[in-house]
Amino acid sequence: NWTGKKRKTKKLKQKIKTDEAPVQEMEQAEIEVTENKSESGACFPPTFSVSEIKNKQRRHAMFLKLKEEKRKQKLELKKKKKKERKALGDQAPPKEVPKTIENQRIYDETTVNPEDEEVAFDEGTDEFSAYFNRLTNPKVLITTSDRPRGRTVRFCEQLATMIPHAHVYYRRGLALKRVIPQCISRGFTYLMVINEDRKVPNGLVLCHLPDGPTAHFKVSSVRLRKEMKRRGKDPTEHVPEVILNNFTTRLGHSIGRMFAALFPHDPQFVGRQVATFHNQRDFIFFRFHRYIFKNEKKVGIQELGPRFTLKLRSLQKGTFDSKFGEYEWVHKRHEMDSSRRKFHL
Repeated sequence: NWTGKKRKTKKLKQKIKTDEAPVQEMEQAEIEVTENKSESGACFPPTFSVSEIKNKQRRHAMFLKLKEEKRKQKLELKKKKKKERKALGDQAPPKEVPKTIENQRIYDETTVNPEDEEVAFDEGTDEFSAYFNRLTNPKVLITTSDRPRGRTVRFCEQLATMIPHAHVYYRRGLALKRVIPQCISRGFTYLMVINEDRKVPNGLVLCHLPDGPTAHFKVSSVRLRKEMKRRGKDPTEHVPEVILNNFTTRLGHSIGRMFAALFPHDPQFVGRQVATFHNQRDFIFFRFHRYIFKNEKKVGIQELGPRFTLKLRSLQKGTFDSKFGEYEWVHKRHEMDSSRRKFHL
């Protein structure tokens, strides 16, 4: 009986194999036909979509083929245009400028003209005028939220090595309203508070003393020195140069002045260190570099860290006051006139 059963199973297997063989041949033939059609360029009607193909593998293969064809067409068009431009020479039409969010930006009425008398008068009488008239030297106190974790602590320490005359103080349940008068009495010009969420720095409160203003930023993309590839040696105690990019509006101008007043007036060029605040689409990217002149034309740049990104949430008049503070500007997430091309800084 057992041998009989074995013979029956063998026969069944052979039968299944013979049935499967023509099906596989049919499938191979279909694939070859589709490939030949795709090569000739008349494989599908114009209304046909790749997503209509039910088989996942065939759909993916077809998608890759179409993508490659598009790439080849784009390259051919590019080569053709290049040849035409070369043939025309000086008479060639100007190159088309690609559309970006930056160059499609809606013009802001509050954009600052540096030569405007009103702007110059405001700068001469604002809260930062004492610093820009060289009457005060910056002195910064860096503190954290209650019970900071290791990553936030390291971030504060690295900020202190980067900003001259900065001191780190860990408050233990002490309210900011009590910290501010102590800072003023000890000659500090700035109070910087790093907040955290789930052991990660996520907020920064920058309070200019003694008269304000106070800015609240969202912090993201924090990279400490150890997490950076090909970073340079730790920064020296030299005063760095400061670069402020794209702070064009009235609000951006005051934020830029706020960052500038963090650093002493006269940078020490011997240290070759640069702190950059680059504003792009209302995101402020911070980078800290060391540069070296290789020759008259080439300059080498080495990032020292840390690096992070800021997004302005609010600007408050005077020192920090969460209950009765008067706000100059607040970020509204769901504005009626909000647009991807409208920026505030």
